Amino acid sequence: MDFNYDTMCFACGEQNDWGLKLKFTEKDGVVETSLIPSDVFQGYPGVMHGGLNATILDEVMARAVYAAGFNAMTARMELRYRKHVPIGQKVVYRAKIVAARKKLYDLEAEAVLEDGSVAVEASARFMIINEEELNGTE
Repeated sequence: MDFNYDTMCFACGEQNDWGLKLKFTEKDGVVETSLIPSDVFQGYPGVMHGGLNATILDEVMARAVYAAGFNAMTARMELRYRKHVPIGQKVVYRAKIVAARKKLYDLEAEAVLEDGSVAVEASARFMIINEEELNGTE
């Protein structure tokens, strides 16, 4: 699947010097990305900033809706931090759609550490938007 990367997107933009430059894959309705956080992603010493985990979980859920054929924006999101995410270790972020009705999609996502444990869980509701809304012309 081509995820149509925007060059300046904070999460995936290849030309955004400040961005995360994430790449996404999709298999059987699950969208995934991974990252090895460096020191620049630090909150507490040796620990990835929780807001960056929230950003990546939000993005991987948006990409799951995109993989289903729609553009969408976050309507609400809830996070549960179970463990800290260490700097320098690979983290895998996964998301899937769990319910869909009209213009609303409910999703679940998780951040999984190298040892297989879940560090962060997310649930969110996304609202489908049309091309005009996406481009700010409506």
